[in-house]
Amino acid sequence: MKTTRLLFALLFFAVASKGLAQEQSDSSKWFEVYGFAQTDMGYNFNQVNPDWYDVMRPSRLPSYTNEFGTDGNFYFSVRQSRFGVKSSMHTKWGEFKTVFDFDMFGVGANAGQTTIRLRHAYGQLGHWGAGQTESAFMDLDVFPNTLEYWGPCGMLFYRNIQVRYMPVMKEHHFLVFALEMPGASGDGGVYSDRVELTGVKAHFPYPDLSGHYRYTGKKWGYVQLGGMARYIGWKDQGDQAHLDTMDLSGNAIGWGVSLSTGLNIGKIVVLHLQGIYGAGVENYFNDAPVDIGIQKNPGDKTKPIKGVALPDLGLVAFVDLNWSKKFTSSVGWSNTTITNSDGQASTAYHLGHFVEANLLYYPWPSVMVGAEFQWIYRENYMADVTANQTSPFTSQATKINFTFKYSFSKRFYAKK
Repeated sequence: MKTTRLLFALLFFAVASKGLAQEQSDSSKWFEVYGFAQTDMGYNFNQVNPDWYDVMRPSRLPSYTNEFGTDGNFYFSVRQSRFGVKSSMHTKWGEFKTVFDFDMFGVGANAGQTTIRLRHAYGQLGHWGAGQTESAFMDLDVFPNTLEYWGPCGMLFYRNIQVRYMPVMKEHHFLVFALEMPGASGDGGVYSDRVELTGVKAHFPYPDLSGHYRYTGKKWGYVQLGGMARYIGWKDQGDQAHLDTMDLSGNAIGWGVSLSTGLNIGKIVVLHLQGIYGAGVENYFNDAPVDIGIQKNPGDKTKPIKGVALPDLGLVAFVDLNWSKKFTSSVGWSNTTITNSDGQASTAYHLGHFVEANLLYYPWPSVMVGAEFQWIYRENYMADVTANQTSPFTSQATKINFTFKYSFSKRFYAKK
């Protein structure tokens, strides 16, 4: 009975689709369903945080010997699989478009799980947009054509809830400003077990301000300049007796600038480059540690320590190679470097490297199979003298990944 109903439903859909195709359609109004089913499998030659078994993040490498158990683990994952819908229509105020999609890659409290994760929930009317989408600080086109889900550690990659205004939306010039949901992370460092810090809570009275300008050439590619400014505060909410002798409240200004480009070199090569520098904008990086670190403040009994925005540097250099319609490759390197504060623990993240290379095959337009080599490296802030170290602890991991991906999309046009 269930099979009969399914066949009837498929037949009805086929007849309806044919009928729609015969009707005159309005190309200015459409609705699209899209997504893909993807299976990743591979082998981790070294140990990584088990919550991130199918991605390569230098910040999730061991910060001390055997932190995550044994080396050498095989894995399977379908967490990159995606489903979404989007629409567009023309109005007297400009184009009205929406996008809503999700994948199955659990993060936060769901880290390590295969569960629904919202990617986009965004709408735009003319020059205005609101919802969750890529930060106006970042450049999504820097992301290379790779299998790795998380991607280069040193690039900007953060989807945030925002309101944005795009005063310039021309073929070769694009300018956008956005007010984004604030948020940051702090590292208590060697003082993280002090009672005085347990009452310190984050305070964000202002949104983050971001934006970028992009110039696009006719053939050679584009160049983009981005910026970010943010207020990060924290309030000491300890008991009254504690506040009479010590107040750890404070704030810091986070800021960052980014310069990126995509260069077309001939018909085969696309070069992706990005450089980011700033302080207190680590959570906008693809893979970086905390925004605020502890700095010693000797001689001040009321505020013996204080929080400071940690300077950060990110670099990306990747090359996409389009050998033919059926074969492509991508190879490159990325780096994140943090200038640590003197109150951070010796195990605090200092720098990371990310390297990968692949070969992808497209037997049909909607099917892709590929293999990828990945290597990451982590270095701690400083040597741990209690562990008799003479230099900072380092760790690395190598992975081979194989992917099978099946894509789908169907666009429906309104009748005239």
